[in-house]
Amino acid sequence: MARKQPKTKVKADWNGEKATALARALLSMRDSREMKAFLRDVLTESEMAEFSNRFYAARAIAHSHQYAAIEEVTGLSSRTIARVKKWYKHGAGGYKLAIKRYKKQL
Repeated sequence: MARKQPKTKVKADWNGEKATALARALLSMRDSREMKAFLRDVLTESEMAEFSNRFYAARAIAHSHQYAAIEEVTGLSSRTIARVKKWYKHGAGGYKLAIKRYKKQL
């Protein structure tokens, strides 16, 4: 019986060609309808739900909501909420910029 080769872990390359192509594809969407269609094709339903819940958590953190309230609404673990808070406070600024621009659309 042949041995299965161990899977090699793919290293995330946030500055590479693939990441740049994805960013450009996201930017090419003209409205939320197009973006939702693209995201539905590129993500699984559970990934889409996870990303949506993380963005909700970031918005709730921006409004100083308690972890318990965020957990109740999203089903995210306190560990994931803590990770979102870490990136919200000390990340590249993406959450803050997205929240700012999201608020302008309301």
